[in-house]
Amino acid sequence: MSGRPEPLWPLFSGLEVLDGIGPKTAKTLVQAGIATPRDMAYTLPYAGTDRRLKSSIREVVPPATVTVKVRVGRHMPPTARGRPYRVAVDDAQTEFLLVFFHARDDWLRRQLPTGQTRIVSGQVELFDGVGQMVHPDHILTPDEALTIPEFEPIYPLPGGVTQKLMFRASRAALSLAPELDEWIDPPLMARQGWPGWREALAAAHAPRGPDDLIATAHARQRLAYDELMAHQLTLGLARQTMRRGKGRETRGTGALRDKVLKALPYSPTGAQSRAIAEIESDMAGPRRMNRLLQGDVGSGKTLVAFMALLIAVESGGQGVMMAPTEILARQHLEGLSPLAADAGVRLELLTGRDKGAEREAKLAALAAGEIGILVGTHAVFQKDVAFADLRLAIVDEQHRFGVSQRMELGAKGARADVLVMTATPIPRSLALAHYGDMDLSVLDQKPPGRTPVKTSVVSAARMVEVVEHLRRAAGEGRQAYWVCPLVDDSEASELTSTETRYKALRAALGEDAVGLVHGQLPPAEKDAAMARFVAGETRVLVATTVIEVGVNVPNASIMVIEGADSFGLAQLHQLRGRVGRGAAASTCLLMYAPPLSETGRRRLEILRETDDGFRIAEEDLAMRGMGDLIGTAQSGLPRFRVADLERQAALMELAQSDARALLNTDPTLESDRGRAARMLLWLMEQDRAIRLLSVG
Repeated sequence: MSGRPEPLWPLFSGLEVLDGIGPKTAKTLVQAGIATPRDMAYTLPYAGTDRRLKSSIREVVPPATVTVKVRVGRHMPPTARGRPYRVAVDDAQTEFLLVFFHARDDWLRRQLPTGQTRIVSGQVELFDGVGQMVHPDHILTPDEALTIPEFEPIYPLPGGVTQKLMFRASRAALSLAPELDEWIDPPLMARQGWPGWREALAAAHAPRGPDDLIATAHARQRLAYDELMAHQLTLGLARQTMRRGKGRETRGTGALRDKVLKALPYSPTGAQSRAIAEIESDMAGPRRMNRLLQGDVGSGKTLVAFMALLIAVESGGQGVMMAPTEILARQHLEGLSPLAADAGVRLELLTGRDKGAEREAKLAALAAGEIGILVGTHAVFQKDVAFADLRLAIVDEQHRFGVSQRMELGAKGARADVLVMTATPIPRSLALAHYGDMDLSVLDQKPPGRTPVKTSVVSAARMVEVVEHLRRAAGEGRQAYWVCPLVDDSEASELTSTETRYKALRAALGEDAVGLVHGQLPPAEKDAAMARFVAGETRVLVATTVIEVGVNVPNASIMVIEGADSFGLAQLHQLRGRVGRGAAASTCLLMYAPPLSETGRRRLEILRETDDGFRIAEEDLAMRGMGDLIGTAQSGLPRFRVADLERQAALMELAQSDARALLNTDPTLESDRGRAARMLLWLMEQDRAIRLLSVG
C-alpha cells in the first residue's frame, strides 16, 4: 500500500496530458492551485449561460445573451481608423448587426459568407434602437451548433486562461476518471438519491440549468460528501491510532472531589456536572480518552479540569495540565492552588525557567510520585521529565495544536488519557472539521456569581469623556484594561499606537497609575507589568491583544477596546471576557472611528446584544468565513474544493457518523467497501491517513 493505486495514475499525471494545455498554460494553472488532471476535474463551473436556440433576438430583453439562427447579409468594413467592422444579419423576425473591433477582413468573410446561414450566440444590446451583438462568443454552421451545450458552464479563470480552454481541459480530465468501487454506504446513497462518483463529476461539469450549480444539487452534494468523508476517515484513523494504545482504567474514589465540592461556595452547573460525568466514564473505560472540553469565557472549565485531575490522583496516579505560555501556566497554578489546598494534593509548576537544583528536586518528586498534579508549559515534553504514573494530560488552548501534535502528546504518557480545553466556542461544523477525532463536552451554562458585562458602543470622538470616566473609576479603586487597535499587520505600528496611548493616559491619570504590556516586551518585563496590575499597583493596563487569553484579575471591571471595528468578533468576545470576573458591575466600551463599515457595525451590534459565545461564533463564521475564524494558515483545517463547511454542516455530521461506522466494523479498511474507501483517501490526497493504516 506504499504508492498510489494504478487506476488513479492518469488523474495525477502532469497537466500537459490534457487537450490544449502547453507548458506555459500549465504553469499558470499550477500557480492557481490546479496542478493535476484530478484538480482540473474538481474545478467546477460556478455559473452558466443559457445557449438554447431562440427564433429571434426579440425574445429577450437586451442586454442579454441570446443564441439565434441568422442569414448573413452585407459586410460593412470600417470607414476610418478605430471604427468597427459590421455585418448585417437577419433572424426570423428582425435585422441586427454583428460588430467586430480590430478583426481581419478575410477571416470575417470566411466565417460569415453573405447569403449563408449561421448560428450566432452572444450578448445583444440596443444601440440607437438597433440590435447589436459585439464579438459573438460563438459563430457556427448549423452542423457545428450541436457541439455547444444548451446551458454552457462558466469556469473560474486563472490569469489569461480562456473559457474555451477550461471547457476542453475539464472534458479531457473527466475522460481520465476511472470506474471506481463505491465507498459510500449504499442505503445512504439511495436515501440521498446521489449518483456514483464518475457520474457525479460528469454531471457537475454539465449543468442543465442554474439549479445544477447550487451546493444542494445531487451531483455537487455527492462530491462534497466525498471530500468530507475522506477528511473524517483521516480523523477517524488518527483517533484509532490514539486509542490503539490500550488505555488504563482509571477509577477515582470520589474522596478528594468531595472535599473540594464541600469547600465550594456554590454548586457546579448542570453543564459542569455533565462534563465531569462524561470524563469520569471515559477515564474508567479500557480505551484512551481523547476528549475536547469546549467552554465559553467564564463557563467554569477550571473546576471541570481540576475534578478530572483529581480522578487521576484518587486512583493513585498523576495528572498534568499544559498551557501554551508561561503567563497562562502561572494563571492555571493560581486558579488551581486554592482547590488543591482544599483537596490536600501537592501541586507544582514546571516551566522553562526552572533551573539547577530546584528543577532537579521537582523532577525527583515527580518521578517518585510525590507531586500529584503538575502544571507546565511545553517544557513538560522534555526528555528528562518522567512521571511515576501519568494518568491524565490536559492541554489548554487547543487551537495552537494540530492533529499531529495531539498524536505526539498521546505518545508521552505511555497510556495517559487526554483532555483538551479550548475557551474559543467553535460552531459545530468547524468543531467536527477540526476536532472530528475527539469526543466533545460543551459547557454552555455560566456558574452563578459572574456579573454580566454591560457593553456600550462609543465613537472615538468621545475619547475625552472615556478618559474622564476612567479617572473617576480609578479614584474609586477600580481597574481597567485599555486594548489598542490592530492598525495593520506590522507589529511596529501596533507598538506605536500602544506607546502613544500609554503616554497620553499617563499624562491624564498620573505616571504610576498606568502599566504597559505588548508582544515586543521581554517576558520578564511583561510578567512584572502584569504582576503590578494584578497587585493593584497600576490602575490601568494598556495592552495589545496579548491579554486576550486567560488573564484573570477579578478587580478589573472596565475594558476599553480602541478601534474595536478592526477586531474579529470572537476576539472581541474573548477580550470582553477579561472583565466581569469579580463582584463589581463591569463595563466594556467598544470604541470605533467613524464612519463604520456595514460589517463593522453588525459586529459591534452582535456583541452589544449577546454574550453567548456560541452564538457569537456562529455569527462570526457567517460573516468572515471559516479560514479567518481560526486563521487557516495555522489551523490545520483542510482546504475543500467542493464542500462548503459553512453551509454544509449537516453533511459533515453525516460524513462523521458514516466514517466512524465504517471504521468500527472495518478498522483496517480491508473489506470491499474498506478498499474502496482507501481509494477515496488516495483520490483526496490523504496520504497521512494511508500511512496510519500501514503502520497499523
